Amino acid sequence: MTTTSTASLQSFSFVLAVPDLKTSVAYFRDALGFSLAWPEGGGWQQVQRGGVRIMLGHCPEAIRPSATGDHSYFGYLNVDDVDALYDEFTANGAIILQPPTDRPHGMREFTVATPDGHRMMIGQEVY
Repeated sequence: MTTTSTASLQSFSFVLAVPDLKTSVAYFRDALGFSLAWPEGGGWQQVQRGGVRIMLGHCPEAIRPSATGDHSYFGYLNVDDVDALYDEFTANGAIILQPPTDRPHGMREFTVATPDGHRMMIGQEVY
């Protein structure tokens, strides 16, 4: 039998290893609209937008996400207006791998990537 505590999960964060911290921070800020949460320096930066936090760690020797194929997906973000976010990202020069598409599982989704090859899906329920 599984035991479940009464502890509730709070907002979440992703942790990504990046080869060039400065480039990754600039991309999340300028193309994806995230703000910087931590002072510069120390080999780490947290970017945030709404309830999403992403901690970027400078790891120049790590395997590039683009070399991991489908394992380069790190998150699925639910939004209330997928087309508006797609338009914003496109206007800001984000790397779009797939435009918004209605899926059989009831979601309208698009795929965005980072310069290093990390990928995330962004979706909205289709009514």
